[in-house]
Order: sequence, then C-alpha cells, then structure tokens
Amino acid sequence: MKNYDITIIGAGSIGTPLAFYLGRSGLKVAVIEKHSSVGQGQNKSAIGGVRATHSDPAKILIGQKTINILNRMEEEFGFQVDWMTGGYLFPVFNNYTERALKKLLELQKHFDLQIDWIGPDDVEKLAPGISRKKLLGGTYSPEDGSASPLKVIDAFYQLARYKGVDFYFNEEVQSFQIQNKKITQIQTTKNKYSSGLVINAAGAGAAAIGKLAGLDFPVYPESHEGGITEPVQQFFKPMIVDIRQDNFSANYYFYQNFEGQVVFCITPQPNIPGVDIDCTSDFLPLVTKRMLTLYPRLRNLRIRRTWRGLYPMTPDGFPIVGYTKEITNLMNLIGMCGQGFMLGPGLGEIIAEYIETKNDKYDSIFKQLSLYRDFSGSEKLK
Repeated sequence: MKNYDITIIGAGSIGTPLAFYLGRSGLKVAVIEKHSSVGQGQNKSAIGGVRATHSDPAKILIGQKTINILNRMEEEFGFQVDWMTGGYLFPVFNNYTERALKKLLELQKHFDLQIDWIGPDDVEKLAPGISRKKLLGGTYSPEDGSASPLKVIDAFYQLARYKGVDFYFNEEVQSFQIQNKKITQIQTTKNKYSSGLVINAAGAGAAAIGKLAGLDFPVYPESHEGGITEPVQQFFKPMIVDIRQDNFSANYYFYQNFEGQVVFCITPQPNIPGVDIDCTSDFLPLVTKRMLTLYPRLRNLRIRRTWRGLYPMTPDGFPIVGYTKEITNLMNLIGMCGQGFMLGPGLGEIIAEYIETKNDKYDSIFKQLSLYRDFSGSEKLK
C-alpha cells in the first residue's frame, strides 16, 4: 500500500499544475495517470488560448489567476512557455450581438477586466485586412493571450517532480474501497493507494471515476477539431472569435501563435457527442470557408495538420469544482468544457491555497461551480 496525503487522478491540464501547487505546500502527493506521460488526454488537443474574458464571476477569477501565473512563468520559474499577451477580439456584425456584448461588458468591468468596446477602425488595426463588410466594431481584452499547452504542462510536471510529487503512469484506477463515506483505498491496474483526499481531475474520464464511487457526474465528452498552418511572419496578435452562428457551427476562433502559425478551431452545430477523435472530412471545408469570409488575407496559408480532441461538457457549460457530499474525501475538478488549459494553472493555485488554509476566500467559486447546482444556466462565451 502506497500512502499519500493527496492522490490526484489525471495528469492533464488540471491535475498537473495542481500537483505542483500542492507539492509546494509540503503535502505528500501522488498523481495517477492511465496514459504514458502528462498531457496525453485533452491537453495535447488544446489550441493554446487563455482568457479571463468570461461571462461569470468564477471563471473570470480563475482566468485572471492563470494569466498572472503565465505572465510570471519565465521570470519566476525559468520556463519559456510561448506566452503572448495578444488579447481576445470579438468582432461584431449585427446589432443584437453588439447589445449583448456591451451588456456583458458591465459585468466584466465590475471584476476589473481590462476590456472595452472598440470601433471598426481599431478592429482593423488589430487584424489588418479583416473584412469590413457589416463590421460594427467589437470587444477587445488586451491582457488575454496564448501559450503552448505542451510547454506549460511540461513546466508544471518538472516543477511538481522537483517538489517531490510522485507520478504513476500507465496506471488506470479500477476500484475504490469505501468505508464511512470515505475512500480508504484506491486500486489501480498496478498498485494500491491510501490517501486522505482523492481529487478527480480525469477530464473526459471523470464520469467513469464517479461511477467507481457509485456517483453520477454529469460530464459528457464532445468532439471538436482544430488545425494549424505553416509559420509566417507575425501579422496579427489577438485571438479572433466570431460568435455568429450558422446551420453547421456555433462559432469559430483562430490566432497566430508564438512561432507564427495560425491555429484554428470551430464549434460544430449540432454538437458531436462521444469520444471519437478521428479527423473528419467536414472540418476543413467548413472552418476555412468561415475564416476566409472574415479574413481573406489567410487564403494563401498552407495547412500543416488537423486533429480532433474532446471537450468534457456539463449541461450548463460550467465546470464542476468542490467536494462531494456522498464521499467526504472526494473532490471534483471536472467538466472544464474545453477550457481546462486556460483554467488549470489558476484553479490549481486556488485549490492548493484552499486546502492549505481552509479559508472562505474562494467560497463563491465553490458555490457557483458546485456539483449540486441545478445546471439551468448557460455560459454566454463558451
């Protein structure tokens, strides 16, 4: 039996940063991962965007934490993770969207987000060559940015190892032994573990972990596709998010990364439930048509590759964060809805601080993202 203060299930965008912050607090931490290394689940499919520009207080706070961490990553820890503060730009082409985003600005500014409405000329300055057809302006948040998901998770892995965290790869959790509403033993394909606290950070596998404890977690994977072009000289910096819907997609977004490659993704409509990560023949014709209509300057770029990954979704589009009532030493950090990379570092720092201090500083996050909410709301900027 291997004994730990805390055992994290999942070495992905959430579990790996959390492992570092817990290890830094002096706790004895184990991370169990079914894959052969960190970030082999949803992390390696992330396109790299990081924003605090959300529509709800909890994710705004977590996103602000992440941005602050990534801003300091090279200076404080010595890791260059391709962090760029290019901002997020939401161009607007109709009065309905303009009213909705301007109303949302009131909430966002209340939480000290550096975001504002800009006119068409300023939009074009940020994205030279963008189509001006029906362009009314947009919202722009200059402090948001992007980083390399692979470099970020590797940095946190190295930092966690330095702080004494033990990672167990190629191990899958098979069962829990439960007594008096507590997990007393974790059985994997290789070992047995005892732990004062068990944290479910299993991404798309989170619901399966719940079932081992006799619990039903509303986390349902969906498939999304992304792509990347050849590198070219930098000609725009913000993540451009077009939230107009059509019959086939809810939105699409793209940016030029640290190495000059344009990275892009689209939200299919209707959603594609399941765990299929094989690339489709529909993605490129759909996304390139929309991107070129908005930004004709992209038409001569050559696409290097495409891929498909999973979004662990919840019914309302918000994560699930906090302890379970049924199993008192089980905590969930699950259902990130495709935003695990941008939420992971901030959430890791928050959860580690909460576990160490037990203060009520983050009660609003636990309340809003509780497993026991009614899931009737909806994230406005998914």
